[in-house]
Amino acid sequence: MAQDPDAAVEGGDPAPTPLRPPKLLERMRQHLRTRHYSIRTEQAYIDWARRFILFHDKRHPQDMGAAEVGVFLTHLAVDRQVSASTQNQAKAALLYLYKQVLGVDLPWLDEVVQAKRPRRLPVVLTPSEVRTLLQHMDGTTGLIAELLYGTGMRLLEGLRLRVKDIEFARREIVVREGKGGKDRVTVLPENLIAPLQAQLHKARALHEKDLAAGLGRVYLPHALAVKYPGADRTWAWQWVFPSPVRAIDPRPDARTGQPLERRHHVYPESVQRAVREAARVAQIAKPVSPHVLRHSFATHLLQAGYDIRTVQELLGHADVNTTMIYTHVLNKGGRGILSPLDAL
Repeated sequence: MAQDPDAAVEGGDPAPTPLRPPKLLERMRQHLRTRHYSIRTEQAYIDWARRFILFHDKRHPQDMGAAEVGVFLTHLAVDRQVSASTQNQAKAALLYLYKQVLGVDLPWLDEVVQAKRPRRLPVVLTPSEVRTLLQHMDGTTGLIAELLYGTGMRLLEGLRLRVKDIEFARREIVVREGKGGKDRVTVLPENLIAPLQAQLHKARALHEKDLAAGLGRVYLPHALAVKYPGADRTWAWQWVFPSPVRAIDPRPDARTGQPLERRHHVYPESVQRAVREAARVAQIAKPVSPHVLRHSFATHLLQAGYDIRTVQELLGHADVNTTMIYTHVLNKGGRGILSPLDAL
């Protein structure tokens, strides 16, 4: 019987089976990781691409265009009544899918209506409300809440702190890869020096326990684990607020490409839940979240007489106009005027 010429190669070995190209969403995930997008952005973009495909009865995006994108975004705004920022995130995800992953030039996507974000004043607690809130919190989540109010950091910035980023001698904290991938320096409150040192003592005990179990490799960004072998096991790179449990990292190891069991930092949901519960117990009649502590930090600094440029630098705002929003809550009885009713 004649042998199929494609069934063998020189030397008699069978021809290698051609690899199937990855599916669209997997291609998108690989593309996002190649460009060092955060894991949260990756998850959000993949989720919006999946929703878009399911909304249109699993049609391939290559076979769709402006009309389908417009219908989907309209559905989000009208039927689902999502916020403007959510709708704009969905549009950004679809733009990335078409332009970066599929390589399709979409001049029409810029014409799709972009939801206008309403300008709203931030929720700000009074100093007494902050004091009461923090008094109803304890443990690790209580320390994180104090850190957010004392430094003005965003929640994820605080959770992603590494041991090397706290400068006790200089009384400062280095915020790495904040919003927009920028680094900045903020203040280390004197009242948090002893609590943070105690937290580091507990974190080190966990790290040594992991090392004894043959683990202890923390996630390092931008393939630093490949560039500096062994750095992911060193104390300096560990999280200041490690999770009490270990989990499998959804991102494969940079060296082996295999899933790796790691100790992540404390989950944001744990802090958010603790802050909401403390606000409820303290009977604070405002919507309180960890980000409200950042707003309160900025407002209270301006009330104390610090100039707006200093506050801008501490918050990491690229534009001072973003920081200016806090001047709108610095009013005394309606911007300091005397109501005509009070003059009667």
